[in-house]
Amino acid sequence: MVNKREFLRTVGGASLGLMFSDDVLARMTNRTAHELASDDDFWTTVRGKYRLTPDYINLENGYYSMQSEEVLEAFIGKVREVNYKASYYMRTTQVDDKIAARKRLAELTGCSFEELAITRNTTESLDTVIAGLDWKAGDHAVMAAQDYGAMLDMFKLQARRYGIVNTVVSLPLDPSSDDEIVSLYEHAITPKTRLLMVCHQVNITGQILPVRKIADMAHRHNVLVMVDGAHAFAQLDFRIPDLGCDFYGASLHKWLGTPLGAGLLYVRKDNIPKLWPVFADEGMADTDIRKLNHTGTHPVHTDLAIASAIDFHNAIGIQRKEARLRFLQQHWTSKVRNTPNIVVNTPTDPARSCAIANVGIASIPPGDLAKTLLAKYRVWTVAIDSAGVRGVRVTPQLFTTTAELDTFVNALKELASA
Repeated sequence: MVNKREFLRTVGGASLGLMFSDDVLARMTNRTAHELASDDDFWTTVRGKYRLTPDYINLENGYYSMQSEEVLEAFIGKVREVNYKASYYMRTTQVDDKIAARKRLAELTGCSFEELAITRNTTESLDTVIAGLDWKAGDHAVMAAQDYGAMLDMFKLQARRYGIVNTVVSLPLDPSSDDEIVSLYEHAITPKTRLLMVCHQVNITGQILPVRKIADMAHRHNVLVMVDGAHAFAQLDFRIPDLGCDFYGASLHKWLGTPLGAGLLYVRKDNIPKLWPVFADEGMADTDIRKLNHTGTHPVHTDLAIASAIDFHNAIGIQRKEARLRFLQQHWTSKVRNTPNIVVNTPTDPARSCAIANVGIASIPPGDLAKTLLAKYRVWTVAIDSAGVRGVRVTPQLFTTTAELDTFVNALKELASA
């Protein structure tokens, strides 16, 4: 165990000390992440850092998760500051401030800031890669039916424009092993395959894929690997370089809790020259990742708030955060698995998922289920009915209580037995 002073030093204690009282800090320092995951009293303290509506139970935080009050107030302060200084700020200070934000974000990801660009979201990040490769007619790309629709659409566009061939695999909902997943992708690779896209965490089911094993396999076939990390980033404890991928995109307004409109693009340094910019910028060297990020004038205060979101994230700690989110998902899924008429579309192995899960009722279409949950039980989810997945996606956050999840469980059981 570490004492409180050492704990504060190792996590950037100034912000943490402002967030939590001494007794809460003691509880954090004296317990492992696994032990703390089920401590509802502690997480009630974290819940108090958010302004939550009493109108419904929010179980759809995967689309956009609100900022904590600390981050929101810091963001509003940045809006006021940029507005106050106006063009003077934009022409004198903006560039240095954005570099500082990139460096903070790069530190969190474990990569060099020279390999990282701040974007608006995952779609922009990964579409920059898909559109940036120098495709030739007959080139192949590999992806999954369960990948995000916007990226699948971009691959379809390249097929129409350049004549590339897209091979789409379908992921098993409950794989028996990592080898099953790796083999699925490997069998789709041909001598003409140039790029393989893989989700770090599938957005519609919450399944976590063995990215490092897939990347290593693909590289043995000389295939580049692009990872959709929209949901994994700031939900799971990892460093991007450890995944062994060539490209990684994520949205920061999901699990990091930044303002809307913040994302990241990681491009391994030796791959930067391989990409054409979507928007031309002759002022940047071909080896400079900023060449891919020339989007004109935009709300810079969003980028500036990233540092505050990182402070809040670090104050809690990624290991504690991941453990709590996994605990919450297991809390409710364990109560409905093997229940007649209820179908859980998320792997049974706890290591293959975290916060996100998907559940359906066999006798109720997903759209009707989502509407009924909101109208009758005041539970907000989102319907999923694609790629062999029929149900509602459920994404609790750190402020979600076990009592709220029990309300959801009771609603599912009541609807399933009707």
